[in-house]
Amino acid sequence: MKHMDSLWKKWSRFRNRTGRHMTSGQMMAAGFAAAILVGGVLLSLPVCNADGHFLAFEDALFTSCSAVCVTGLVTVVPAAQFNMLGKLLLLFLIQLGGFGIIAFTMGAFLVLKKQITLRNRVLIQQGYDQNTMSGIVALLRYIIAGTFLIEGLGAVGYAFQFVPQYGWLRGIWYSVFHSVSAFCNAGIDLLGENSLGDYVTNPLVNTVTIFLIIVSGLGFPVWKELLLVIRRVRSGECSLKKAVCRMKLHAKVALIVTGVLVLGGAAAVFLMEFSNPETLGDMSLPEKCMAALFQSVTTRTAGFFTIPQDLFRPESQLLSCMMMFIGGSPGGTAGGVKTTTVFMLAATCWAVLKGKEDTECFRRRIPFANIRTGFAVFSVSFMAVLSGTLLLLILEPVTITQALYEVVSAVATVGLTTGITPVLSTAGKLVIIVLMYLGRLSPVTMALIVASKVGKKNTKAKLPEERMMIG
Repeated sequence: MKHMDSLWKKWSRFRNRTGRHMTSGQMMAAGFAAAILVGGVLLSLPVCNADGHFLAFEDALFTSCSAVCVTGLVTVVPAAQFNMLGKLLLLFLIQLGGFGIIAFTMGAFLVLKKQITLRNRVLIQQGYDQNTMSGIVALLRYIIAGTFLIEGLGAVGYAFQFVPQYGWLRGIWYSVFHSVSAFCNAGIDLLGENSLGDYVTNPLVNTVTIFLIIVSGLGFPVWKELLLVIRRVRSGECSLKKAVCRMKLHAKVALIVTGVLVLGGAAAVFLMEFSNPETLGDMSLPEKCMAALFQSVTTRTAGFFTIPQDLFRPESQLLSCMMMFIGGSPGGTAGGVKTTTVFMLAATCWAVLKGKEDTECFRRRIPFANIRTGFAVFSVSFMAVLSGTLLLLILEPVTITQALYEVVSAVATVGLTTGITPVLSTAGKLVIIVLMYLGRLSPVTMALIVASKVGKKNTKAKLPEERMMIG
């Protein structure tokens, strides 16, 4: 115990020296990079591989990056490539990526009963975009407890399918792994090359997976608001209608946009693939509805699939790219530019068309700083998609649809592919690794990290104003 305390003190001194001048964004960038590199080294070792040989480092690094960035794109089949130790490491990397470096580290502090300093509280505040440090530690406990609770419920749900199918030990292991993978939106499975394809008509597996993806995609702030609504109604403080009206703008927008995208996407897939014999064509009506709903939900950055993506019609693939690019809501494990960003930019466009000066919704005015950030998120992500697609077309013998699908999936940390991931060249794999890393951090976070090194000069000076022609 004394030896462990000594090691902890040395680590604390090192962390304080190296992290004293680092922002939360820089810490996340460095932490994710370190986790990906260490994970890649470990996954490449013979002790983690089923065949007892070294795994090519580029494939190990790709798998580690996909797990830490909770993406799901893989160049190997995890079920066949890794032994039990490798799969446990993969599960750890997925959970680490789902929590985030800062939350995971601070959670370790709580478990070890170490003091969370003022600087650490500031990092949590910045990492979760909170307006105040009040209740930061309680928020962290709430996120950790909520995550394990929902992952536990998901594992119980999966167990009703996997335990009878695989036996107790393997069934429970599969249930836990796939629950964590689904909740963290990782999309990495242990079932083989076909993901959840064998369960395309299985209501239980579909329902549990959809539940985990949607709940995690809503984000922790929305959970808090929903629990507050329930508490207010149960205590008799106000009616359900008033409790919903008192929800914060973020939660209202996240819930509405999520509902519209999930149901609208499912309806569109249902109509476009209704007669396609390779996807929904040979299914019964209820099975078509379930498969269409799963496809709509999984494009929200989950990565699991029940139907191979290359079998969908071009219009459905384009719709999937759009859904993947939007992604889930802030504050959760989902990627993409986020539902609130798209809603805010759409509301701004509507305000401009109506001649209004402010962007308004639900009797609230959105600050201009929010709009600027949202525009930057959308624009930088869009440019990353265009640049990545062009690079992949230059490096790989693929079609523009295949390249676009792969790149959007990487940038939005989704994990869906038309089947080209395993056959990418080393250069193509490196492109996807960089895009997954940028997508997990968000391109804007990376841009801000670079910008923070430039320094702030003449921040109070304002240059002369001059208009430009637009449109």
